[in-house]
Amino acid sequence: MQRDDEFRQQVAARLAGWDLHAPDETGLKRAAVALVITDAGPGTGLWGLQRSGHWSTEAALILTRRAAHMRRHAGQWALPGGRIDEGETPEQTALRELSEEVDLQLSEADILGRLDTFITRSGFAITPVVLWAGAARGIKPNPVEVASIHRIPVQEFMRSDAPMLEALEGSEHPVLKMPVGDNWIAAPTAALLYQFREVCVLGRDTRVAHFEQPVFAWK
Repeated sequence: MQRDDEFRQQVAARLAGWDLHAPDETGLKRAAVALVITDAGPGTGLWGLQRSGHWSTEAALILTRRAAHMRRHAGQWALPGGRIDEGETPEQTALRELSEEVDLQLSEADILGRLDTFITRSGFAITPVVLWAGAARGIKPNPVEVASIHRIPVQEFMRSDAPMLEALEGSEHPVLKMPVGDNWIAAPTAALLYQFREVCVLGRDTRVAHFEQPVFAWK
């Protein structure tokens, strides 16, 4: 899959036509995350995929590993993002957090749209904002929050074994995970990645609010 203007137009059109699910956020902590489409770049095999050293323009998404010293969810896969400050929109938060976490400076012109807000077991209402970043060369992790940055090809989320669904005792809905290399990413991040795949890439009307998260993500 190539990262090009045609793909950008496709994603923007599908988000423009998407009927957003707007859950009740009363009493919840509001947050936003950035689903950033970029070039795969010179892959380093960090997620278990051996890639060549040349700069690839294959479409990829930026994910991070949270710093090991973080009080919550240390070392886990994450999308750049955080709490929505007073007076901010989700889009403004996503842009601010991209600058703070991975030193990526984007503008409102790079915003393609939103996916559904996801309510977590830990009491957050997370709004995903989809952005276009081009090559995004020179990004670097803020060591206070981010241990490493990963450009994961969109094609990796199209695998036939994705999503992985696991029964959760006491819940009628399964836990959703997305495989990456020989690893996996759990909901809520996995749910947002899965909806991006379904809506933006495949053009399917897929909701993800019902999927469970692993118990370790409930806190």
